[in-house]
Amino acid sequence: MSERTALLLLGCPQVPVQTSMALYLVHMLRQQGIRSVVAGTPAARRLLEVADPGRHYLGEVVGLDGVIDEITGKVRDFDLCFVFIHNDSGIAYAGTMAYISRARLYALLYGEAAEDLAGEIEFPCEVVAARAVHSPMPLKRRLDEVMQWAAASMR
Repeated sequence: MSERTALLLLGCPQVPVQTSMALYLVHMLRQQGIRSVVAGTPAARRLLEVADPGRHYLGEVVGLDGVIDEITGKVRDFDLCFVFIHNDSGIAYAGTMAYISRARLYALLYGEAAEDLAGEIEFPCEVVAARAVHSPMPLKRRLDEVMQWAAASMR
């Protein structure tokens, strides 16, 4: 069996919980033997790299456009994809991934309008939504629930 992989897509880090939740998710995936690749905007990538300078959690960190080009060109793909969403552009990225990738897609919605944004999703994915802005705990609890199920289904 080949190594399982996950892609985490991060947009603009306007909402504080994104960085901590991304590092937490990379940690969870690593514990399950899943290699993570983080793709994000320059600001999102820099926040993660500064938060984990020794790369205890982070592995490969790449730009959004480059990884989308690689998936579109069939150069690479992933088993799982987690898209961090706090605005309409996050939904657009998730929709793009639903169309171009074979990955099992998870839309992680957070921020003040998480529930409203969840109602805009019209493509197949697992929706994980929580009104989390400053405290990551509401989203962490929801993600923990989903990841227990996801881990069991990948065995």
